Amino acid sequence: MSHPELFMIGVLRALVEVAMLFLLGQGLLALLAGSRRHNNTMYKLFLIVTGPVVKLVRKITPRLIIDRHVPVVAFFLLFWLWLALAYWKKLYCDQYLLQCF
Repeated sequence: MSHPELFMIGVLRALVEVAMLFLLGQGLLALLAGSRRHNNTMYKLFLIVTGPVVKLVRKITPRLIIDRHVPVVAFFLLFWLWLALAYWKKLYCDQYLLQCF
């Protein structure tokens, strides 16, 4: 029996995990490189990958949150989304009596 919904939950969860890891890497590299981070090739790659997420979070957050804090807010929003997707997966598996890991 096929469960495309379960597959989509897994794909969404994986995308959220990748975005979280890139945001975490960006933050760690920013701490290590300091003001020279903008010349770092890996940091530029992190900016490209995390750019869409950060821009979306900037649009939904109030202007009260300053721009340099938006990636941190994005990380925590992604973390809560990741937890919500895990709960949704659990509910789906319980509903159809599946053994999901």
